[in-house]
Amino acid sequence: MNIEWSVLGEVVLVSVLMTVALVGLFTVGIVTGSAQDGGTATAAARPRFAVALSKLIAYTCFALCAAAVVFGIYLIAF
Repeated sequence: MNIEWSVLGEVVLVSVLMTVALVGLFTVGIVTGSAQDGGTATAAARPRFAVALSKLIAYTCFALCAAAVVFGIYLIAF
């Protein structure tokens, strides 16, 4: 049995980087999405455009996370 250490290192590196990227993207989605729900006076004074933009950014982040998960399942299954 011969282990190709460079290939194993590449897989580990890509796995760690993608995990950090997906967690970061999901966090941006949560923070952006929750910013428009705040009950403070400053949140109530935000213009409708800012609320709509924050929702769009949050949904885009969640959609990208879902797409990455589906692509990962596709790579494993097929």
